[in-house]
Amino acid sequence: MATPATTETSNLISADRVEGTSVYGADGEKIGSVYGVMLNKLNGRVAYAVLSFGGFLGIGEKYHPVPWDVLKYDTSKEGYVVNLTRDQLENAPTYDRGDERRLYDRTYEESVHRHYGVPPYWI
Repeated sequence: MATPATTETSNLISADRVEGTSVYGADGEKIGSVYGVMLNKLNGRVAYAVLSFGGFLGIGEKYHPVPWDVLKYDTSKEGYVVNLTRDQLENAPTYDRGDERRLYDRTYEESVHRHYGVPPYWI
């Protein structure tokens, strides 16, 4: 049973329900799922959906911060769609498990947004 904090509406969803949601590429292929959501504490906007794939049992796994504006929710798929293929995503900026501090590096964050062709969330 959903609690008031996790109840979905037609255009709102709790962050814990986003985690694990499938992500599909431009070709319709499932390319992964949302591992986590990064929120900007100062302006309240969602900055990134962090996708995770690759590796085995968490070894060699890469994390892909994808600017939230790149994802579009598709009700027919009950998942997010990005205008990328798996190969394009694999060539995007990543970080390794334990290297989350990269998201404190503004130069790294700028490279993420530049890769996806969207303005940074802080502008």
